Parts: sequence; structure tokens; C-alpha cells
Amino acid sequence: MLSIADTRTGRFVEIPSEHGHLLRICVHLPAIGARVGAVDLRAPLVGDVLARTAELRGLQALTVLITPDLPHEQGQALDRAMAALGIHPPATVGAHEVTAALCAAADVHLLAHGAATQDGIGGVHVDVGQVSAAPPDRDVSHGAPLLAPGPLDGLAPAGTDPLAVRLLLLGHAHRTPVTVTGAGLAEARRTLGHWRQQVADWAQEPSRPIPADVLRQAQATLADDLGVPVVLDLLRSVAGRADVPAGAKFETFAFLDRILGLDLAREVGHQHRSTP
Repeated sequence: MLSIADTRTGRFVEIPSEHGHLLRICVHLPAIGARVGAVDLRAPLVGDVLARTAELRGLQALTVLITPDLPHEQGQALDRAMAALGIHPPATVGAHEVTAALCAAADVHLLAHGAATQDGIGGVHVDVGQVSAAPPDRDVSHGAPLLAPGPLDGLAPAGTDPLAVRLLLLGHAHRTPVTVTGAGLAEARRTLGHWRQQVADWAQEPSRPIPADVLRQAQATLADDLGVPVVLDLLRSVAGRADVPAGAKFETFAFLDRILGLDLAREVGHQHRSTP
């Protein structure tokens, strides 16, 4: 059973999980500034992870994104930014009647910082933590500039895989505010690159089933208020376990990446078999 805490009451609410139920997710954004940035993408990212988690449990999910009216160019910039972070496109975007009607019937409402919902709307309400960048004089230089609100090219330093930004944000509980620093982004880039190389190496070995204890822990963690940071810690643990065969590590990372959306198998087939 998938459950998530309602910000208004602090109580956990079970998400309908009967076979054939369509899980409706409504992401609420406030007015977007002149440039689309990370602050605008975190709530859609949480919605993407929730939908992926539900679908992996056999549910169907429909996500809509409600925003104040956006100029065409700004709407396109938001679409590009979401695509860059691996966020599946919502069924509808905007403030028109179709989106509003779908939101009114939503099971889960995800509210970005500064967003609000209409009174009397049912479903679970979840406040998503704010994203901000550390002031330059507070950030220790690690060779990478800060992630700052901006257009698509401003989400990360030139040449950086935008999925490193996704990993960085997923490393924090969705209600917790995130202050992004150059050091944090650099660490996410290193972790992502390291995991992809490990997955490529493990893929060369015979496949083995995911360890039962790992699968149980991952499923229980995700079902308990989307504990994605704990799942990331679980992957780190699995990678270092000597009792888990390489093929099982590959299957574990590949399976959980269906929720994390980090393209961890990107390097598979792009390397030579290592010599003993």
C-alpha cells in the first residue's frame, strides 16, 4: 500500500491502489518568473517520481500541471526544462478548464513553494520544499558554478548532464527545502558518472535476481511517503556489498532506476570487457 503524509493534517493517507484505479496527480505551480529554473521543477519532479512509483505497483497515473497563464515561449521553456530532467510530460499544462477539472478530482495535490489550491478541493495535499541557490560568498568553489534559476542552459554548468540536477534534488526528502551549491552539484555529477560506469561493468556479468531483502526494503521505503533519499542510500549500500553478485547489482540498479529516472544504464555496451 502506498501512503503519503498530508501537509494539512500531518497524517498519512493511503493512495487508492485497487486494480484499474487511475491515480490522478495535480502539480500546482505559482507564477513563473521570466526564466524557468530549478525552483519551478521540483514539484513536477516529485509528481514524476510518484507516478513512476504508482505505475511500478501496477496502477495507472495521470499527471496534470496547473499554472497561471504562461506566454507561449515560457510554456515551451518549461516543457524543455522538464524534459531535460527526465520528467514525463503531464497530460495537460496551464490554467484552462480541462486542467482545472482534472485537478478538482485529483487524489494527490503537490504544491510548489508559493502555490495555493482552491478551498474545498479534496485529495492529499503535499507541500514541496523550496529550492534556492547559496549566495556566491557562502559557496565554496569546487570548479562548478552554482545551480541558479534560469533557462534550460542555466540549470547546470555547460556540459553537465541535467540528470545530475535530478539526482541532487532526489537526495532530499520532498518536503525539505534545498539550498543548492556548486559543491553539491559537483558531487551529484561524480556519483551519477560512477554509478553509470559500475552498471556498465556489472552488465557484463551473468544476470542474477534482485536480493529479496533489498527489494522488500526498497518497496517499503517508497510506499512510506516516497522515501527516495533512503532508496539512494540503499543503492550505495548494494554497490559495496561483497555478498551481492555483480549481475544482481545490475538488476537492482536497473529496476530502481525505473523510479529514479537517472538513466543509469546509459554506458552499457559502450565499454570493453575489463581484463582480469
